[in-house]
Amino acid sequence: MPGRNPTKKAVHYGAGNIGRGFIGLVLSRSGYEVVFVARNEKQISLLRQRKQYTVTFAGEAEEREVVRNVTAVPIHDVPAVTESIAEADVVTTAVGEAALPHIARSIAEGLERRLGAGEARPLQIIACENAVRGSAKLKKHVYSHLREETKRRAERSVSFPNAIVDRIVPPQSPEDPLGVKVEPFCEWVVERVEAGRGEPEAIAGVKYVDSLEPYAERKLYTVNVGHCAAAYFGYLEGYRTIREAMNDERLRSRVAGAMEETGRLLVHKYNWSEPEHRHYIRKAIQRFANPRMTDKVARVGRSPLRKLAAGDRLVKPALQAAALGMETPHLVSLIAAALLFDNESDPEAIRLQAAIREKGVRDVIRNHMGIPEHHPLHFRIAEQYESMKARAAGRR
Repeated sequence: MPGRNPTKKAVHYGAGNIGRGFIGLVLSRSGYEVVFVARNEKQISLLRQRKQYTVTFAGEAEEREVVRNVTAVPIHDVPAVTESIAEADVVTTAVGEAALPHIARSIAEGLERRLGAGEARPLQIIACENAVRGSAKLKKHVYSHLREETKRRAERSVSFPNAIVDRIVPPQSPEDPLGVKVEPFCEWVVERVEAGRGEPEAIAGVKYVDSLEPYAERKLYTVNVGHCAAAYFGYLEGYRTIREAMNDERLRSRVAGAMEETGRLLVHKYNWSEPEHRHYIRKAIQRFANPRMTDKVARVGRSPLRKLAAGDRLVKPALQAAALGMETPHLVSLIAAALLFDNESDPEAIRLQAAIREKGVRDVIRNHMGIPEHHPLHFRIAEQYESMKARAAGRR
C-alpha cells in the first residue's frame, strides 16, 4: 500500500496476560510493531502512552525484559482496527475460544479493505487459543462475513494456520496494569502454510511443523491433563493453590500417574521415544510446582463442562486408551474428580452440578461426555465418582 511504514506490523487481539506475556513478547522479539486490539480502556491508554511494558520471568533470578514498539486500539474503533489489519504482516489472537465469533467481523472488515485495495502480500491469521484447530474455527467465522469475491482473493494470500501455545501465566498483581509475570518456559508451534498462499516471513521463536496434531495432543494430553489433575484433585483435598497441591507428595503422584497414562497412549500413537516423553512429563510437573508461581485451583479448574467434553483433554484420551486395551485408573479418577468440581463462582461448574442433581451423574457421562452405558469406562467413572463423593462428604 502507498506510504506504508516498512516496519513489520503485527495485530494482536487481546491485551490480557497471555497476549502481553507471551504472544506480544515473541512478536516484538521478532521485530514486529505490535498493535493490541483490546477492550480495557486503561490498558489501551497506557500502551499508547508508554509504548512498552515489562515481562518478569518467574525463575530464580526473576529476570525482566522490556517489550517495546507496542501500541493499542480499541476494538470498537472500527476504522483503526480495519486500517491496522489492512497493513498487517500477521494477525494473532488470545481472547479465548468463545470470543472468536465476536472478533471475526472486524477481521473480515480489515480483509475487505486490504484485499479490495489489491494488497497481495501473504498474511497469516493465527488463533493462539487453548483450543483444537482454533485458527480453522476462526477462519469459518471470518469467512461468514466476507463477500464471495473477497473469499476468492483471500484464498490466494491469506492463511489460517492452526497453532498450539504453552506458557503458564498466573493471576497478576494489580500494581502495574501492563506488567506481567510468566513462567520461563514457553512453546508456540504453528502449522506450515499450505502451498499457493505465498510464503509469509517466519516469526522468530515459533516452531513450524507439517503436522500439528502430535504437538497439539502432547500439550493437551500431558500439560493440560496434568494441570487439570493438580486442580481437581487439589480441590477435593481443600487446597487453594496449584503449588499447595503439588507440595502434597501423594497428590503429586496421582498427577504424575494420569500424565503417564496419557503418555503411554501418545508414545504408542506416534512411535515416540518413551524416555524423551517421560522427560517432558517431569518438566511439566516441575512447571506446576514452581515455587515462584501462585496459581489458584479455582482458576485452573474452571470450565469443567468444556474439559469433560467428548473431544477434549480428559475423555478423548481415556476412550482412545480403552480402545487399545490400556488401563487408565488415574485418568478415570481425574474425570470423576472433575465431575465433583463444585466452584460456586464458575458458571460451568454450577451448570454441571445442576445437571448431576437433576438427571444423575450417569446421564452426564452418557450425554455430555459421550460414553455409552455399555462402555467399561462408563461404569468405572460412575463408581469412582460415588466413592470419591462419599469420601469428600466424610471429610466435611
